This record gives sequence, structure tokens and C-alpha cells, in this order.
Amino acid sequence: MSIDRRSFMTAAATAASIHPSSVLGAQSKPDRARDPLGVRGDFPIVSGHIFLNSAYIAPTHSAVIAASHAYIDGKSARPMQLSALMATNEAVRTQFARIVKATPDEIGLLYSTGEGESVIANGIGLKAGDNVVIDDLHYNTEFILYRALEGSRGIELRIVKSRNGAVAASDFAPHIDKRTRIVSVAWVSHLNGFRHDMRPIADLAHAHGALFYADAIQAVGMIDIDVRAAGVDALCCGSYKWLMAEFGVAPFFVSRDVIDRIQSDRIGEFSVEREEPDHHYQLSKTATKFEGTSRAFGAVSQLQASLSYLEKVGIARIEEHTVGLAQQLHKGLVKQGHQLSTPPGNRSSIVTFNCSKPVADARAAFLAASIEVTVRGGQVRVAPALFNNADEIERCLEVTKGLV
Repeated sequence: MSIDRRSFMTAAATAASIHPSSVLGAQSKPDRARDPLGVRGDFPIVSGHIFLNSAYIAPTHSAVIAASHAYIDGKSARPMQLSALMATNEAVRTQFARIVKATPDEIGLLYSTGEGESVIANGIGLKAGDNVVIDDLHYNTEFILYRALEGSRGIELRIVKSRNGAVAASDFAPHIDKRTRIVSVAWVSHLNGFRHDMRPIADLAHAHGALFYADAIQAVGMIDIDVRAAGVDALCCGSYKWLMAEFGVAPFFVSRDVIDRIQSDRIGEFSVEREEPDHHYQLSKTATKFEGTSRAFGAVSQLQASLSYLEKVGIARIEEHTVGLAQQLHKGLVKQGHQLSTPPGNRSSIVTFNCSKPVADARAAFLAASIEVTVRGGQVRVAPALFNNADEIERCLEVTKGLV
């Protein structure tokens, strides 16, 4: 007996419908100071230590755990039907489109964040003499990608220097000209959490005919996103950080206004919109044209559950809560005398400060307090999430007091 579309979708919907704090022994009347969003009961990781590292690899919650079990149980007990798996893909497109204020036909599903920028760079027809503009707060992948394309296609990579941990449209302006094909930023930087003011950069790029791309893995799920208001032409976002799902699936937004300008660099059976006689095919004209082959369906089902969960909590509420925690931390670090690379007033959930102590000593200090953060390269990055609270920030500040 095979697991048909109805059975699979019922199991997936059951996992996706799990309400925050409905599993794992959540309190019936949560302590709002300890658990402002009423979610801590859904995150097993909070029982062992203070996890302030969601900008690295975020923990999963009860809805994702349930979705994982449902998927594996279904696959182990009965043969699966492709139609059910594809229906989950479509559900995720709709969910992600709703979260970023797009439409489902503008959402493809890739495997990782970096893959999205490679699709754009390989599909836009870069030629010798063209240039791409990024800033120095971007992720490593972009530097590697465009340096490689300098060698293989003769393009020029132009890097905008940040000032005091921030970059404005006016910093980009001298670098953008009529040969600029792509302007690319990390919506929120992994280095210091800087949140770009997107619309002015988009307007500048568009005024020169360039495409505006965003690496959004440190943004979607952390902050409320509106791709139209921001002027973003394309973005990609892996699922294992602020979407709190798993590796292996990365929603890929491409605006319908630019999709015809970008050729797909992969073609396969899932690129087909309609099959015609004698092995001829009409290929997709939506964002599915960038997929080509089957997806990591288990990861997609986990993402479906997590998107449902995050929508129930409310991403605007998550942003308000976590940005508030980050600002509490920022203020405390400044008071202690730390030098921060995160600019004041920044509205993301990531705070980074310089640390003069040896890396091993800083790590040991956080480990002794059972606090998980990122320590590397003379800096400490702290990233509170929806399950964290003000008391945990104060306990983190107790550690940082000894690192001045």
C-alpha cells in the first residue's frame, strides 16, 4: 500500500499545525518575563544551557521534530507518491511567498543560500567588462564566486568599504555605473548583524539597469520582510538559521519583473511546464525553472512545519522581541567598555563586539557559564532568538564583564 497524496498531506498538515508551546510540556500559563512569546516549551535546547547562537545553526523546535518523524514514519511504512511530495513543495512556495510579500510563482526551491547567487551570476549573461558591486559585510561565498568570474569571464568585482560597521547607498554610488550588472548585499550581515537600508540601494542599482540581489539567510524569519517595499529583484535563504528548519532547502525569490532576464543554468524533468509530442517540451516560465530536478523532500516537509510555526508566533513579534534583546545587550556591552562592530540603533538580532582576550579564554568563559555564542577572529557574536529572554542577556553580560 502506497502513501498517497491525501495521507501524506494529512501527516504533514498535522505537524505543521502544531501550535507554539503545544508540545514538550509547555506551561499552561507561561511566565511572560521568562518566556515572552510563549515558545520555550517547544525548544529542547533551552533546558541544557543558554543558546545565543542562532546566527550560526539555529535549533529546531517541536513542530519540525514532529514533521521529521511524520516524514520518516511515512517513508518507512509505505511507498510514497511523488504527487504528495510535490504538493508539499507547492505549500512551501505559498508559505514563503506570504512571509516575504511575494507570489508563489516567484518562489523556487534550491538547496542552499549560496546556490541562489550562483544561479543569478550564471544566468544573467555576465561578459568581459561588466562589473558586480558588493560590500565588505557580505558572506564569503560572494567573494569566492565573483573572484572566480573575474578570472573566467573577465568581469570586475567592486567592493564597497563599510564605515563603523555600516554601509549606506551613498557608499555604493561611486562604484555603480552603466556596466554594473549586479548589486548584491547580505540583507543582514553575518559579521556584525548590520541591517542594510535596502530601498535606497535598490533604487541606485535600478537607475543604472542593474539587478539588486540579497543574501537573506540572516534576515528571513528574524525580521519582517517585504521584497516589494525593499526593491529586491532576487533573494535566497537557507532554512537552518532563522527559519529553524534543516539543511537542504533554500527558498529562492525571483521577481516576475526580472525573471525573463535570467536564464536557468540547470534543466531537468521538473523544469517542464507542458510536455508535447515527439519529446518536445514547454519549459516553466516561473521561478520553478531554476529547480530542474527533485528536491530534498524531507527537508521541505520540515520547512513547511517551521514556516507554519513561525507564522503562528508572528514574525513581526519575533523581530520586536529579538531586536529588543539585541539592543539590551548592545547597551550593556557599551556600558562595560567594549568596542562594538555592530552600529548603535541597528535593528537586527545580531550583536558583535571585539574581544582582546585570547580566543581560547573567551570560549572557556562562555562554556563555564553554559552559554553558546560564536567566538572567532578576535570577536564575539551573540544572536538571541525567539526563545531567549532578558535574564539570559543579563547572564551573558555577566560573562562579557570579564572579557573587557
